[in-house]
Amino acid sequence: MLAALAAGVLLSTPVRAQDSIITYKSLSPELALDLGRASLAECRKLGFQVAVAVVDRFGITQVVLRDRLAGPHTPATAAGKAWTAASFRTNTMELISITQPGMPQAGIRNLPGVVIVGGGNVVEAAGSMVGAIGVSGAPGGDADEACAKAGIAAIRDKLDF
Repeated sequence: MLAALAAGVLLSTPVRAQDSIITYKSLSPELALDLGRASLAECRKLGFQVAVAVVDRFGITQVVLRDRLAGPHTPATAAGKAWTAASFRTNTMELISITQPGMPQAGIRNLPGVVIVGGGNVVEAAGSMVGAIGVSGAPGGDADEACAKAGIAAIRDKLDF
């Protein structure tokens, strides 16, 4: 009995040691800046003055860019959209429908810092979330989202790091 217990402890030790170190991928500051610039450029091309925020996989802001005529609320809104997408690992456009009043997740809208308006998008590489982007200032969340998606598409080839 004692031998079986000792064998069990020895066999379980490597699993516990392996679980205590986590490896993950995250956007570099340079790639986050490229993403922000590409999204800002897309919005400019469409005639929109916006702010863009890029966060890492934990929702910590890496980059904020604000075009000269973007409203004063846009940097905070863009950062909130990016943080929300990263926190819930879901694009904010998808969160709109599942957090409507009466839905089981409706309470999410009342959490501090949550911004559920289109334009917050998860950034993935090799099936893992590496960050998120938020765009604010275009005429509607769908236009913000289009700029965010264009930025992600512009750096897609660099996401396979």
